[in-house]
Amino acid sequence: QVQLVESGGGLVQAGGSLRLSCEVSGPTFSGMAWFRQPPGKEREFVAAINWSGGNTYYADSVKGRFTISRDNAKNTVHLQMNSLKPEDTAVYYCAADPIPRARLTSSSRAYDYWGQGTQVTVSS
Repeated sequence: QVQLVESGGGLVQAGGSLRLSCEVSGPTFSGMAWFRQPPGKEREFVAAINWSGGNTYYADSVKGRFTISRDNAKNTVHLQMNSLKPEDTAVYYCAADPIPRARLTSSSRAYDYWGQGTQVTVSS
């Protein structure tokens, strides 16, 4: 049974940093991603990474501030978030894509497995 468990969320002041982790129970998936859902808004793509970690893809809103990485030996994906802004406040979800693809995708429909989410709140 596949299970994704996020951790590392919390309350931080604007300009601060947080590091989210996602532990995967089950196979090592090719594509892994982070999405987020701000209060009252739709879920949106944040970042994705391929199996080797050599290819990453970011939403424009987080480019240069967030870094996605993975440790396949521990079957874990991380999201390092720096220079946080109040608009980064959201529930953050880890997601796994079971299909090897030529290109990383930001479409949530490609990701079949999801974690329960972790809350990130950035105060101004």
